[in-house]
Amino acid sequence: MGSRFVVSIAACGFLAAACTPEPPPPPPPAPAPPPGPVGESFTAARGGFIPEGVEYDKANGRFLTGSLAEGSIFVIGRDGSVTPFVTDSSLVSSVGIEADEARDRLLVANSDRAVFQPGSVGQAKLNVYNLTTGERLAMVDLAAQIGTPSDPPAYFANDVAVDTEGNAYVTDTRMNVIYKVTPDYQASVLHRFPALDGGAALNGIEYHAAGYLLVVAGPLLFKVPVANPAGTTQVQVATPVPGQDGIVWAADGTLAAVSNSEQQVVKLTSSDDWATARRSGVAMLAGQATTAAAVGGDIWAVHPHFADADPPSFEQAVFK
Repeated sequence: MGSRFVVSIAACGFLAAACTPEPPPPPPPAPAPPPGPVGESFTAARGGFIPEGVEYDKANGRFLTGSLAEGSIFVIGRDGSVTPFVTDSSLVSSVGIEADEARDRLLVANSDRAVFQPGSVGQAKLNVYNLTTGERLAMVDLAAQIGTPSDPPAYFANDVAVDTEGNAYVTDTRMNVIYKVTPDYQASVLHRFPALDGGAALNGIEYHAAGYLLVVAGPLLFKVPVANPAGTTQVQVATPVPGQDGIVWAADGTLAAVSNSEQQVVKLTSSDDWATARRSGVAMLAGQATTAAAVGGDIWAVHPHFADADPPSFEQAVFK
């Protein structure tokens, strides 16, 4: 083989290698998809009943709501179904509700929303039902515990909590009192608050296993020792939550407060047994909400639609 031929073959080999097209560069990464909904939600199949209060019945795995407009207690399915659970002519406006699974009871703050119109005194009662069957167990007249008020009376039972012994505690927004109802349905006034700054009025309430209540009034948060209500103190919150309505204990031990004026749920935490508190998370909501329910590790808020007959909706809060 002549040297020229060898060189020629080598050159062709080199050129072949050099002329092979380069593989195309990898395509740029696809843009991230737009963010989805911040949380799950579902809408009731009908409106008009205005569910100010919502609760999750862990024993039966279902959402329950009250009704400002119709009084009845409803089971709300995630498919939007609205099924009557308690229909009781004595229920005028059912506001806050509390599932007492340990005693198979549902506690209902029974009021009359007409109290916010001139000339109505409203009402403050606690209705108690069997949580499984809906049978009424008791109806307690809370307003009767006030006696003869010095000012023209007005009553509105707003929210209810239950302690480990089965005592119930109910806030009255118009009288600014907390009522106590024993397991045998004997009622009394546990604590009456003086006039609060800015016209704030009592609203959401929860019981702490250490023996005290936490109750909100506008941007204020109070700690009420059950055994010594005269020792009530204001919790010093680093960044107060305006427009607080319902409160509920979250699975992580924080207190979730619904702000109906800010359209959000704020988690509060304390390191000194609720002498002080600070924010540990905020979830923005899709509209005005009133109360919330703890469902496992999640918090679900209700949008009641006070101003129209649109169906209420239920939104999972996503905290940041």
